[in-house]
Amino acid sequence: MQRSEFAPGTYVRLPAKPEWGLGQVQSALGARVTVMFEHAGKVLVNTDAVILERVETGP
Repeated sequence: MQRSEFAPGTYVRLPAKPEWGLGQVQSALGARVTVMFEHAGKVLVNTDAVILERVETGP
């Protein structure tokens, strides 16, 4: 089983869908990452097929 580079709680954006807004990783297993986006709700993202960018939060 492959470990994902996106840990639950990580904030991300999907550059291909900027209208979805900021997302927070809910779960991740390998290339399958479930993200709760501000304007799109819960989405299963395949990181082998699309780019998911980390967003640094806080000071």
